[in-house]
Order: sequence, then C-alpha cells, then structure tokens
Amino acid sequence: MQLIEHVAQWDFLELCLDGPATGNPYREVEFGARFCFGHRAIDVAGFYDGDGIFKVRFMPDVQGEWRYTTSSNREELSGRQGTFVCTAPAEGNRGPVHVERKFHFAYADGTPHFSFGTTCYAWTHQEHELEEQTLQTLAEAPFNKMRMCLFPKHYSYNRNEPEFYPFVRDDEGKIDLTQFSPAFWSHFETRLGQLRDLGIEADLILFHPYDRWGHADMAPEVDDRFLRYAVARLAAFRNVFGELGREFGREDDPPRRCRAIKL
Repeated sequence: MQLIEHVAQWDFLELCLDGPATGNPYREVEFGARFCFGHRAIDVAGFYDGDGIFKVRFMPDVQGEWRYTTSSNREELSGRQGTFVCTAPAEGNRGPVHVERKFHFAYADGTPHFSFGTTCYAWTHQEHELEEQTLQTLAEAPFNKMRMCLFPKHYSYNRNEPEFYPFVRDDEGKIDLTQFSPAFWSHFETRLGQLRDLGIEADLILFHPYDRWGHADMAPEVDDRFLRYAVARLAAFRNVFGELGREFGREDDPPRRCRAIKL
C-alpha cells in the first residue's frame, strides 16, 4: 500500500492494495476502510479494479489529520492502517454541491450554485476524437452542469457500438454480469475528472431503458451490485450527483420511478 501524506480538502484519497485475483473477487471479496477525524468515523466501501488490485476512495471534508483502517474478509486486505493530512483546497475547488436552505443549492464552501446545464447522454461512449471535441466545446461554453448516462444508450441519435462496456464481454459479445470491466470504469472516471477540472457538475443517469445490450433488463440483485460498485468508484468525485433512473416511472411500474440522489 502506497504512503499518502497530504490530500486537499474535497479532493480524494485513493488507497491501492494487492489482494486475491483468483475466483471472482467482484463477488467473493469484501473490502473497505474506516476513516476517522477526532471522534468522527466514516465507513467507505472499496472495490476490485482487476489484476489483483483493490481500491478505496475517500473525499475528506475537514482539514486536519485523518487516520484510516482497512477491513476485509481476506486477511491480506484487512487491518492496514495509516494517516494523512487534509490540506486547504486549491483555487477553484469549492467542494461538492448540496441543498442549501431547502430550496437552493450551494457548494460546500458556501458559494451559491446556480445550475446552467446541458445534456450529452452518450458522450462518454463515442470515439476518442468526438469525446475530445465535446470537452473542447464545453471549455468554451457557459454550462456548469451536464446530464449524462452511465450505461451506453441506444436511440435515434446514437446507434454506434461503444469501445468500452461496464461488464466483461467475451469474444462473441456475451455479457458476464458477475464481473465489471475496469477499462470501462477507468475511461469513464477520466472523463468525470476532466469535467470536474472544467468546473462542470456531472448529473449522472444511472439506469435508463434505451438499451440493446441487456442492461435495462438485469435482475434486481445485479442492479443492486451494479449500483454499489458505481457508488464505491464514483462517490468520491466532488462533481458527481444524479438520478437512479429516467423514464422508468410508468404507472404500472412505480418501484422504478426516478429518484434524484447525491452519490
């Protein structure tokens, strides 16, 4: 495990540990850490990132010295301890957006947030050149929030095959819903970080019905595992919030109505 001495407030600490790679670590290995500041303790779920690497991410919200201890059902991942100092945020880092006085939004440092958003549902599922063009356009635009999908999306304006998929696929294109694809998530996180650096909130749509790959018809236990994995990976990004789903809210299907959340 690497030594990390300083992390800026509202950035995130990432701990990386070597662990078991045999079997199916996505389902068989439990891993996380407890982060403590004074008498305050926060339990954070970790995740498997492939190739025997386990990670946990944490966004400190208070400046000062923090300590942590990892936990797992595997001995080699459990009981690892350390400390780090949370330092002042860099210029432009105002922290995550939260509800302020019931009807308003503000950044964690108290700066009011007025959403001026756009929508690019499937921009992270395009070829590299188009994704880069999107970022260049956003850098010159006034938007500070963008709605976007986590899953690939199939609809009139997007019929291409994405380069990356959230789950592992074999040579014939069959999905293994028990194993996530680290390449997909790493690519998606890179794009989230680039939006963050532009000062843009990523309003993520976690589930949607516009699908031809089988993602909209996953079993409830797969939905749950996917959601937990997504939260473990993405919740430490200060610019991420979103919706559980969109346009599932039919009258004959009330349990899947849209819900807004802060990851």
